[in-house]
Amino acid sequence: MKELILSVIAGMIIGMSFKFLKLPLPAPPVMAGVLGVFGVYFGGVVFDWLAKLIQQG
Repeated sequence: MKELILSVIAGMIIGMSFKFLKLPLPAPPVMAGVLGVFGVYFGGVVFDWLAKLIQQG
């Protein structure tokens, strides 16, 4: 849980810094960003599952 809170705080600091410097935010549009993160995580989970499945067979 500590890692989640620290990552949100770090993200907020970066977001505020970029806005203060009048730079574009270093993130994709909201829905595309959420789906992209989900895809990366889900791909890793599927890979682990397939690797275990192949190892057993």
